[in-house]
Amino acid sequence: MGIEPMRIGNGEHSVRELSLQLGQAGWRSVVCFASAPPEPVREFLSLPNVVIEVIPNSWELAWRPVSDLRRILSRYRPRALHLQFTGFLGPYPWLGKLYGVERIFHTDHTSHPDGYTPARAPLWKRMAARIINAPLTKVICVSDYGYRSLTELDIIDSSRVVRIYNGIQTVAPGDPAVLGRSFRERHGIPAGRQLVVQVSWIIPQKGIGDLLAAAAKVLARRQDVHFAIVGEGADRQRYTEEADRMGIADHVTFTGLVRDPFAEGVYAAADIVCQLSRWQEVFGCTITEAMAMRRPLVATRVGGIPELVVEEETGLLAAKGDTDAMAHHLLRLLDDPELRGRMGEAGRRRCVERFELSKNIAEVVKLYGTG
Repeated sequence: MGIEPMRIGNGEHSVRELSLQLGQAGWRSVVCFASAPPEPVREFLSLPNVVIEVIPNSWELAWRPVSDLRRILSRYRPRALHLQFTGFLGPYPWLGKLYGVERIFHTDHTSHPDGYTPARAPLWKRMAARIINAPLTKVICVSDYGYRSLTELDIIDSSRVVRIYNGIQTVAPGDPAVLGRSFRERHGIPAGRQLVVQVSWIIPQKGIGDLLAAAAKVLARRQDVHFAIVGEGADRQRYTEEADRMGIADHVTFTGLVRDPFAEGVYAAADIVCQLSRWQEVFGCTITEAMAMRRPLVATRVGGIPELVVEEETGLLAAKGDTDAMAHHLLRLLDDPELRGRMGEAGRRRCVERFELSKNIAEVVKLYGTG
């Protein structure tokens, strides 16, 4: 897992559920992160069959991470190797084959930049990619959009590519009313204001500027609304100053990193959840988290997001950058509690049917051949 496990988020829930199901099948799980998890995350991941290792910078094409993986393969001699967030082209599949790994998998979590259109790769790239990834048993795509983006490149035979959606924990960690009230009090959100939340990295690709522009238009109509931007990122200071220049700073809260959005009441506190990305999101875990908590969505019509947010059923979609449409959708939901409730319930049903964590992880475990 080429991620830094800084909080108990979707990736950490997925790792725990995967390890749990492997343990039930009599398997051990060696989880390799890009950095050591802090104690709350380590405790969350601690199961009798789990060992945690660290491979720094595993997404880099460099000698050190290759050497670290070689050491781990030599020590544990795994039957299956699963690569996530490590890059699609690299030495790891052949290294696994060298150490006798029976089945090798890669999950493609690739989102694409604004305006990206998949097209068949040049012949030399197709041939090189197929050689590099010859040892792969399967590539797992986390959405139909991801599947199309990969297979249209023609850099791996489509028969070796499967779509298994990311899963989400659908059980609330406590009383939503208590969790929501606690979140609002902790972050000083005034009583009586409806709350619009976006959980994301604070970077331009996530549409933070668009969210602020839409917020200004909403607040020009109504003053009983508050916006919470939950997360961290390189552009946090820039957007904080922008909110101040726009004259809406007293209606916008930047919470910083929240280690466990479910347990800390982020979604329980929200009336509406946004994901206004500009880049082509391959999935959108915060969307399914909101759906699990019965929250309606306002999101952009990019990448795999329309697979999650069914327009006029579980939420409302706008074109990227269309802040007029975003504000219109927000006002429509803010003005209509019955519509919010109906879309929230529909989102919950869809989440349980398609994105329930244990069911989707079971599909991955089946690929491993644990039986």
